[in-house]
Amino acid sequence: MSYFRITLHRSAIGLPARTRGVLAALGLHKRSQTVYHPVEAQFAGMIMKVKELVKVEEVERKLDKWEVKAERRPDSGFYLEKMAPRMEDEGQKVGSRVLARLRGEDESQVVEGVRREGGGEVRV
Repeated sequence: MSYFRITLHRSAIGLPARTRGVLAALGLHKRSQTVYHPVEAQFAGMIMKVKELVKVEEVERKLDKWEVKAERRPDSGFYLEKMAPRMEDEGQKVGSRVLARLRGEDESQVVEGVRREGGGEVRV
């Protein structure tokens, strides 16, 4: 069974009550709202009344909300071929070791320009 996929493209503000009534009968209230109706003469007649306001496509099945949302989502612009290995040093992540050095917690190497005062860091 095929369906009309009807999307309200233009707003009904300022249009006659009869036109707004047709949109309400189709179930369209907000711009960019999409509804599905079976391909029948009564729905085709309603679509013809508001043809300037809506976009209509004929589809084979109704799409779920998450399918419509996924259809609208743009491509990310990249794809991963393989994950990069995580860098670890002695069971500790490298980034946290660098932060410990900056804070002065790592006694092996003190970074110049950073000293601790009153529980906070002061950059010199």
